[in-house]
Amino acid sequence: MSLKHYQQKMDAELQAYEKPYWHQLSQLARIIEEVGEVSRILNHKYGDKPKKVGETHEELADELADIMYSIICLANTEGIDLDKALEKSIAKLETRDKGRFKKKK
Repeated sequence: MSLKHYQQKMDAELQAYEKPYWHQLSQLARIIEEVGEVSRILNHKYGDKPKKVGETHEELADELADIMYSIICLANTEGIDLDKALEKSIAKLETRDKGRFKKKK
């Protein structure tokens, strides 16, 4: 499925609420919170900070999906087509960064 599909699906669900989307700064705070949760998971898995005894294990996939959900909400609020934005970003990799990094032989 395309990102546009997810954007439309989420918007259709959220429009049932009196306030479908939070203010943009609140959405940014939510994205930052979710990124922090990803950081915590990765730091526990690969970094120097072990989990506390009895601390529950969050799933990385779930937290990454939460970030995507929050980004889609912000994109919808701002009227951004994420498919087009992602295609533009990938085009940079294919052009600007084409010879920038060493490739496998």
